[in-house]
Amino acid sequence: MRVVGFMILRNGLKMDYPFREAILSALPVCDLFYVAVGQSEDDTRAAVAALNDPRLVILDSQWDLSLREGGKVLAQETNKLLAQLPPCDWALYLQADEVLHEDDYPALRESLERYVHDPRVEGLVFDYLHFYGSYRWVGASRRWYRREVRVIRPWPDMQAYRDAQGFRRAGRKLRVKRSGARIFHYGWVRPPEKQRAKLQELHRYWHDDTWIATHLPERFIYDGHDRLVPFSGTHPAVMKERVCQESWHFEYDPARVKRPLHERLLEWIEVRTGWRPGEFRNYRLI
Repeated sequence: MRVVGFMILRNGLKMDYPFREAILSALPVCDLFYVAVGQSEDDTRAAVAALNDPRLVILDSQWDLSLREGGKVLAQETNKLLAQLPPCDWALYLQADEVLHEDDYPALRESLERYVHDPRVEGLVFDYLHFYGSYRWVGASRRWYRREVRVIRPWPDMQAYRDAQGFRRAGRKLRVKRSGARIFHYGWVRPPEKQRAKLQELHRYWHDDTWIATHLPERFIYDGHDRLVPFSGTHPAVMKERVCQESWHFEYDPARVKRPLHERLLEWIEVRTGWRPGEFRNYRLI
């Protein structure tokens, strides 16, 4: 069984992405890991190369920054890289702020091996932990997607969907199985000033400069009005240094969170049944 990982990346240092931790977390389950680095205004490429792992393959890519609608450039770059992967049984896709936990390697490997010869299984779906404001709090409202496909068959008709959050095959949802593993998503955990810089850069893939100038606040403040739950587990070992460096203050009081009645009702149903009414799934569990 051959597994190849892949990631697109641009200005990773400028936006303070944990891309090095993400790559390191994937290497134990990959034979090779491809990183396509776009034209950057920092030393992102050198930082990737400094990981100095023989399984790591760096490709240079020129992003079309004129695509400023719906994150299309992210899908375009993902598809370009996907087309350059070598022959393999599975392709493991990670975004630059997504990290695997070493405790989940056995379950993930078992799933990869179990379904490798079953062509009905087109991908594997992962459970998500979305950290917000702090490494101590996890998003628990309907705002956060619960699962997404991160392992796919590298077939020619596989394509990134919309802004590359997920994938589709010939335009339809993938038929998938549960991977038994988690994605630790750190897209909303960094010092507030760095979070603002990240948003300013990232918005360029969705909006024009006028929109950014009128919608991005001068000072970013984490909003404590969404439903969060305390995280009591362990973070991936590769994240230890980042977690220990948390120096900003994020205040969250669940008692002060006021949400509409319909949201509370839907969450009550989910907590008691596991069913999330109206949930969008970019895949089909089989």
